[in-house]
Amino acid sequence: MAATALAGCPTVDLGETPPDPPTCNADALYYEQTIWPEYLAPPDTATSCVGQAGCHRLEDGRSGLRLHTNPVDHDANLQVVLRFLNCGTPDLSSLLTKPVSGVDSHGGGDLFDPGSAQETTFLGWPFL
Repeated sequence: MAATALAGCPTVDLGETPPDPPTCNADALYYEQTIWPEYLAPPDTATSCVGQAGCHRLEDGRSGLRLHTNPVDHDANLQVVLRFLNCGTPDLSSLLTKPVSGVDSHGGGDLFDPGSAQETTFLGWPFL
């Protein structure tokens, strides 16, 4: 009976397989030497994504941006961060628009102002 029911189902042509989305090739060395220590995990815990509040730590974070901090795993963290980048239009990356004041809502509040050193650091990240 089940074979008869399935035989009556028409085949749907979904067309060609869409291409994979473009890969964002963000410079890994700039990430490790600049983005991590100055933007994601700066000494000022009030502006740190992985500081005392732990909002984005893998161990106890509360969002999709969950970063390895114990120990720090830059390769794994970069793969996570890439999901929050818009390499075609870096200033629209949620990794930037969430913490900058007045742009996107951020559960951790506004962490820095437009034109700040943090924004400049982020926008200096070379995307290849």
